[in-house]
Amino acid sequence: MKYLLSALLCSCSILSAADELPLVEAKECHPRNGLPNFLAKANTAGAEIKIGYLGGSITAQNGWRPKTLAHFQKTWPQAKFSEINAAIGGTGSDLGVFRLKQDVLDHKPDLMFVEFAVNDGGASPEQIFRCMEGIVRQTWKALPECDICFVYTLTESLAPAMLEGKFQRSASAMEKIAGHYGIPTIHMAMEVARLAKKGKLVWKAKLPKTDEEKKALGDKFVFAPDSVHPHVETGHELYLQAIVRSLEPIKAVSKSTGAHVLGAPFIATNYEQAKLLPITAATLSKGFTLLDPKTDEFGKRWANRMTTLHKGSQQGETITFQFKGTRCSIYDIVGPDCGQLIITLDEQPSKIVPRFDAYCTYHRLGAFVIGSDLEDKVHTVKIEIHPEQPDKAAILAKNGNKMDKPERFNATAFYPGAILLAGEIIK
Repeated sequence: MKYLLSALLCSCSILSAADELPLVEAKECHPRNGLPNFLAKANTAGAEIKIGYLGGSITAQNGWRPKTLAHFQKTWPQAKFSEINAAIGGTGSDLGVFRLKQDVLDHKPDLMFVEFAVNDGGASPEQIFRCMEGIVRQTWKALPECDICFVYTLTESLAPAMLEGKFQRSASAMEKIAGHYGIPTIHMAMEVARLAKKGKLVWKAKLPKTDEEKKALGDKFVFAPDSVHPHVETGHELYLQAIVRSLEPIKAVSKSTGAHVLGAPFIATNYEQAKLLPITAATLSKGFTLLDPKTDEFGKRWANRMTTLHKGSQQGETITFQFKGTRCSIYDIVGPDCGQLIITLDEQPSKIVPRFDAYCTYHRLGAFVIGSDLEDKVHTVKIEIHPEQPDKAAILAKNGNKMDKPERFNATAFYPGAILLAGEIIK
């Protein structure tokens, strides 16, 4: 494939400052090199096609993901379609690039949608470059015939740029990677922005049910209950129609089938080598126990994401390891019974990292960074369970939440599942 930017541009002059990224003119679809392999296979009788959906909570919803899968099946009835649901709420490309192999590539998709524009809304352009390019290069290195499509979503807080005819910053950054690799992109929220600009969009409301509610709404369109996660019946339907419309221009440019060839990277520090390693690659003190999904109900709940989930709950329990590389994070579970950790990297002063936040009325997947933008050398990590709990009542109050049963929160648990590493573990 031909690329739009040279390696010299990538390494020397991507941006002098992250916030100076020029915003891209808003356009629903940039077809680029299309989806030739996917479309050729979709037109093959008896073909079995897997669609990977890598994204956050908007993709996890019962919305544009199953809607597009159903549309593909209806459009190409001679083929059989199935999905790889790799969406995790509240996470961006900085986790996606590390879990990509386990959650998507090992299942061998024919087409992969990547949706992180909302959850990457606060990330720097350079970080987005590293992660999104890492996703592309990992994919085409492992599955060179897998087609990729970036899709962009929108929230009210990210809408101002779109109302001015520009992509939001995260989508603008992703366009750099898409352009470099000839990857098609679809901004699924162009119609959302158009309605909002005309004053015909209600960003946050329940769907009207009664005739009186419908009359009061008039010709306005209700997007979401929270201005973020679209109603399946409304906002997600607009997202589906954007993809349906975009298939035609994408088909028109989808000429050359075959392997996608990787050329020079856009940014030399991309996370092509990102990997997810079981937490057992580290040394765990004896107080940590394996939550075996075969015998433990809590462990079974997370088995599709973490195969070596452990639990530690006593102060002073530790995890230690060494790695050579530039970035390291821990993939874990956060929830009501979680506490805080003491993190020591090399000879730097220790820092306290809470594993409890304002949403921790239930357990969910999480991750925290130990170090990023590190010198590519050997680093030493020590993680220790802090003896004290954070002020959980005060933390929950920030989101209007309260402790329903104090005993659920009275603990300092830590649930590590994996090491997310741009580098290699040193044994």
